[in-house]
Amino acid sequence: VQLQASGGGSVQSGGSLRLSCAASGSTLDYYAIAWFRQAPGKEREGVSSISISDGSVVYADSVKGRFTISKDNAENAVNLQMNSLQPEDTGVYYCAAILVVYGPTSSDHLRPDGMNFWGKGTQVTVSS
Repeated sequence: VQLQASGGGSVQSGGSLRLSCAASGSTLDYYAIAWFRQAPGKEREGVSSISISDGSVVYADSVKGRFTISKDNAENAVNLQMNSLQPEDTGVYYCAAILVVYGPTSSDHLRPDGMNFWGKGTQVTVSS
């Protein structure tokens, strides 16, 4: 599976961005897709994950109520709608896939270790 993240940019505090993770080379039906972010000098952290097969989702506490993850079956992609962005949301955002074979996602999928495939990141910058 090849993953490509897009949609990053620069916004002011309170603004919105929509990221997309497009997949090629395989259907996403067997996978959960997770979004991670990494700020300069910090470890990569999980933001949200979705199981493509059953639609279950999980969010990091820091983004609950502000971010929404969704699947786009027609485009074989996963989107991350980010609202009420804050400067602490700044970082490089990556999408990754983990094989779940029709299973649900869980908070385990917000850990970077164990992911089977990674896409290149897209920069998100939020200014105050």
